Formats: sequence, C-alpha cells, structure tokens
Amino acid sequence: MLNRVALRHDEFVIERKGKPLAALVPVGRLQQMRRFARRHALEFLEGQAGGPLTDEKAMGLALEAQAWARTRAPRHRRKPA
Repeated sequence: MLNRVALRHDEFVIERKGKPLAALVPVGRLQQMRRFARRHALEFLEGQAGGPLTDEKAMGLALEAQAWARTRAPRHRRKPA
C-alpha cells in the first residue's frame, strides 16, 4: 500500500466496521490540504476581524482555539498494565 501511495499517488481510506477512521495519502497531497485549510482559515478570520490579522491577533485566536479544542477533545483511557 505504501508503494502505491508513494509511487502511484493512490489514496486509501481505512475503515473499521464500515466507518472511516483514517486516510493514507501521499505527503504532497497532505501538504496541499494543509495549505488550503490554512489559507481558508485565514480568509475566514480576516473576515471576522474586519481586516488583515496582525501577528498578535492571530496568535491570540490560535491560543483561544487550542484551549477550546482541548476542553472538547475526548479523553483517551489507558488500559492498566
């Protein structure tokens, strides 16, 4: 599978019980998706802020989003050894 992804640029969705859990994609595709997401997130935030973001505003929004995500992330339990 790794050779098909790396050499032929195939993509795979990994499922468990019919539910998609992860994807196996070429690194270039992952980087492209990240750039796209960042660009659109910045456009959205600039629209919300009413203009271009300063570094300080962007950092403040990023920290706020990080704190929000941490409070809502599911907690993973560790199995006793």
